[in-house]
Amino acid sequence: MHPLRRHQLAIPSTAGWRDILAADWDDELRDALVHWAAHGLPLVVTRQRVPRRHATAPVSLGLCLPERWRRRLVALQLPWHRIALFSEFPTLAQALCELPRTDHPALRTAAAELGARGLRARVYGSVGWQCLTGLRYVHERSDLDLWVAVDGEREADEAAAVLDRCMAPTLRVDGELVFTDGMATAWREWRHWRAGRCSSLLVKRLDGADLLQRVPPVADQRALACAA
Repeated sequence: MHPLRRHQLAIPSTAGWRDILAADWDDELRDALVHWAAHGLPLVVTRQRVPRRHATAPVSLGLCLPERWRRRLVALQLPWHRIALFSEFPTLAQALCELPRTDHPALRTAAAELGARGLRARVYGSVGWQCLTGLRYVHERSDLDLWVAVDGEREADEAAAVLDRCMAPTLRVDGELVFTDGMATAWREWRHWRAGRCSSLLVKRLDGADLLQRVPPVADQRALACAA
């Protein structure tokens, strides 16, 4: 089976789209899905309803529609053999054309600093979908959602520090760090966690989410033991 992770795109095969369109959709959703199929647009991998250890388990996929279809959310499933290929959201550099020009210098700097560390930011959310589809998703309240693949704590710290320094004039930079084991967490929450400013960290995986609790330093553990 192809490894799955958050923010991964999946493009159904012709037979896959035929299966999707054969389902009982209302007229509005059918119109949207016909558009998606006709233009070969992707779906996104979502939280998996069945554990991935089952080789025959279908893949849970989703779609966030633009204003044209009232920003409705679509959830569906496809067998593995009905997915033609997996793909990725555009990189930050590729997405600049969808973003305000006043933000370009700060965002180029962030992309360059990440690249110097062997890291790459990809857009998702409203900006990502607008880049992929050419349809209007971004509005005046939209954030810039970025995800960065990281291999361990050091890279996570470096990526979060770069994003924290990114002072885009008009956009709020949000998003996630995605670790090689599939764990993902908001980069701002990671910064607070590593600085000791919070006692728990929300981590997300394809099969659910958990709160990671901070283990007190050894000295604090001894003090707690004595107090008990």
